[in-house]
Order: sequence, then C-alpha cells, then structure tokens
Amino acid sequence: MKKLVNNPVNVVEEMVEGYVRAHPDYIKQLQSNDRALVNARETKENKVGILIGGGSGHEPGFLGYVGEGMADGVAVGNIFASPSPDPILEVTKAIDKGAGVVYLYGNYAGDVMNFGMAAEMADLEEDIKVGMALATDDVASAPKEEKDKRRGIAGEFFIYKAAGAAADFGYDLEEVVRIAKKANQNTRSMGVGTSPCYLPQTGEPSFEIGDNEMEIGLGHHGEPGIEKGPLETADKIADRLVNDILADIEITKGEEVAVLVNGLGSTPKMDLYIVYRRVEQILSERGIKIYRSYVGDYITSLEMGGCSVTLMKLDKELTDTIDHPVNCPMFVQK
Repeated sequence: MKKLVNNPVNVVEEMVEGYVRAHPDYIKQLQSNDRALVNARETKENKVGILIGGGSGHEPGFLGYVGEGMADGVAVGNIFASPSPDPILEVTKAIDKGAGVVYLYGNYAGDVMNFGMAAEMADLEEDIKVGMALATDDVASAPKEEKDKRRGIAGEFFIYKAAGAAADFGYDLEEVVRIAKKANQNTRSMGVGTSPCYLPQTGEPSFEIGDNEMEIGLGHHGEPGIEKGPLETADKIADRLVNDILADIEITKGEEVAVLVNGLGSTPKMDLYIVYRRVEQILSERGIKIYRSYVGDYITSLEMGGCSVTLMKLDKELTDTIDHPVNCPMFVQK
C-alpha cells in the first residue's frame, strides 16, 4: 500500500500540524502538549466542556469534530491507540469554564484506563469535575446481555452530537452526561470489512482477507468479526447489518431514527449510497421513519474497505440534539 508520508514515525505529529495549519480559524494546538487541540473560538463561561479523543487513523474522527455545537477539545493518540493522560488533562484544563468537563470515548481498554487516570488528575490536581460517557454501539462485539463490553464505533458520532448540543443548551454536567449515555443506549451499529488498512510504521495489513471475501462485524482496528464469507451484494449486506441491529434494539412502526452509513476509508460514496438506498427501503417497509440521514466517511480506519450502518432511536429530547447546528472543520450542519 502506497502512502503519502515522510518518516512513518512522525505521521501523527505531521498530520496534527497540517490540520492546525489548515483550519486556524477553528482549532489551535496547546503549547503545553502538541497532542492537545482545542476550539480556537472562545466558548461562553459556565458551559460544560466536551472533550473527545482516541487513536489517530480514524479521521475525520476525532479531531474533525472540535467546533461549535460539538466538542470543545480533543486529545490525539498514536494510530489506533489511546491518547495518554497528559494531553487529556491539558485539554481539560483549557476547556473548563467553571461547569466541569465531560469525556466521551470508545469502550477500549487503553481509553478506559487513560481517560480514567486523567479524570482523577483533573479532580485531585485541578479541582475540575469530570463526567464520562462511553460509546458501546457495536452490536457484533458482545451479546446483548453484555452490552457494557461492546466496542464503540461509528455511533460515537451521534454521542458527540447529543452531548455537544446538550452543553450548548446550558445543561449542567449531570444532564450532559445523562443525555450522552441516553444517546449511546439508543444507538446501535454493525459493520462489514472488505479489505484491510496498512499501518504506516509497519506497512503490514491490519487483518487478512481474501480478494472475494467480506467479514461481518469487523472492528475499526481490524478486530475479528463474527463471520467471514464470500462477498455479497450491497443489498444483502445492508439486509444483514440492519436486521442484526433491529434484532438488538426495539424500534417499532411509527418511531423515528437517525441513520449513519459510514465509510471506513476507501469505500466510494457511490457504494455507500447504494447501501443507504437499501437501508431506507428496509426501514420504510417496517414503518420506521428516517428523521435525518448521514452518508460518508465519519469515523474511518485509514484506508480500510467496507462500511458500517448506525441507527439511533429518537425521541423529542434526542431529536432536539440532532437538529442543533454544528460548525466544525469536518462537519457542518445548519
């Protein structure tokens, strides 16, 4: 796999530098830590701060969602690795406006440990109150009765959207955490992988798969899925992903959902819209209404092939957060 890089050891630092230089009106790098980025536009006092973060390689996640209406800062990790506690703490200090900070991150061992350590440091050293909400939307990663063990994948986008809006509405820390957790509880994702990505430092594929194979339930870092087999048509893949989601969460006729068909890095939008076409058909046949849809690369895995489908079950409260305007470098909603 050919990549446009210099020294592979420096890819994260050079990406962050390029991103900050490309979007100076939106984002700035803290002098105290080059992996700590915050909103360049001043936020109001007594607003709950929203801090997101995770490994690099998922662009536009996670740094692309710092901006008005979503996150106030991001801690950047190495490729597919959690940020260390230091940049998390530095971002926490920078975005605290007196109302505390909420950490949003995926349910991975490194993230759980490092964000937890940073929260303790913020409390003990800086007297900053921190709340946390984990993303556990990946249906394939654990059975329904063990949902707290599931990974966070593309559904994290909806959690950022809900929490960012709640903070903008002026809700306090406990309410922002509640809404973030509610968004996660109402969100399910299921993915398919068709080709691996290649880590810049090694040049090795993240997993092995045949030219005419696919893997259902593959993780965003190449974690094993639940089933490998011959590549199916877009309609059959969409049927499998949506039906597995609907078997896991009760969404009845007349209810509304937000839908995300997310590319993993190398899947053309043509393919994603073909998948979305079938997703819409399935939901329409069941009498489930699509309130808002998103199609494209929202949380990727370098140049991995494949896609995921995410449904978030809506009520009035979550619909209000979905409708809230956003202005980030990688995502704008008016």
